[in-house]
Amino acid sequence: MRYNILGNTGLRVSALGLGASSFGGVFGPMAHQESINIVHRALALGVNYFDVAPAYGSTRAETVLGAALGGIPRDRYVLSTKVGQYGDAGTDFSPTRVVHELEQSMQRLGVTYIDVVYCHDIEYVDIDYVVTHTIPALRILQAQGKIGFVGVSGYPLAIYPKVFEATSIDAVISYGHMMLSNTRLRNLLPLFDTHQIGVVNAAPLGMGLFTPQGPPDWHPATPQIKAVCAEAVAFCGAQGIDITELAIQYAVAQAGVASTLTSTMSVAQLEKNVIALESPLDNAIVDRVQAILAPIRDQSWQVGRRENN
Repeated sequence: MRYNILGNTGLRVSALGLGASSFGGVFGPMAHQESINIVHRALALGVNYFDVAPAYGSTRAETVLGAALGGIPRDRYVLSTKVGQYGDAGTDFSPTRVVHELEQSMQRLGVTYIDVVYCHDIEYVDIDYVVTHTIPALRILQAQGKIGFVGVSGYPLAIYPKVFEATSIDAVISYGHMMLSNTRLRNLLPLFDTHQIGVVNAAPLGMGLFTPQGPPDWHPATPQIKAVCAEAVAFCGAQGIDITELAIQYAVAQAGVASTLTSTMSVAQLEKNVIALESPLDNAIVDRVQAILAPIRDQSWQVGRRENN
């Protein structure tokens, strides 16, 4: 496993991180013990970065991840969670709610501090409020030693310059913009580097677009994006190529990203993902896949408030 430093945080994170959204049932029913086994196997394979959020399964993912990490020395892993989005419990970025919910998250996770806390999917709310109220509240918790660093996450790339212009942060989680069909995140990497901000890429599989089973029903992509990605999946299948492995190889190979987060439903898939990193990227196949994806190259879907896209 390769490791990178996350911006100016000093945190050493595995190039492939484990996103715990699947533990909350986001992609379908997930057996509790399989989730535990995935975390333990990930640690054994060198994965040391784990990301979760109370919104995943309305706290279920945090509870499961906490159970899996129980008894593991705290210095063996880097842990991040999020605030502001709480699933069935709604959205609330107010300082009072953020402080309360983060305490609850730490209890579920069985830890006394969180390495990085992200304001979760800020495109759905007033970004000015996050900058002037939520982030300062997190900085107070940082000064108290309860969290290590502060970041933001979200889908529209337009949210990041808005935040940078108003305040300082330590890390970002961007998703769906560094994958086979969309690499628009590259355009912002110089800006992140200038601000010494750590970059985490999530959803290299496009939240199911680049999997044999396809995306879940709730996926926000346009019908055209879904159809063209399905063509790429079918092409790889006909060539005997696992597009999941290819997509992860491609994402992890991109420069300027400290860690790429993937979520998995089984130990077997986790092992395939890690093993895939040991093989060189087949650029000829990538070129053929991207030729198929050309009609949707760098297309995004709209989520959140229109003014944040």
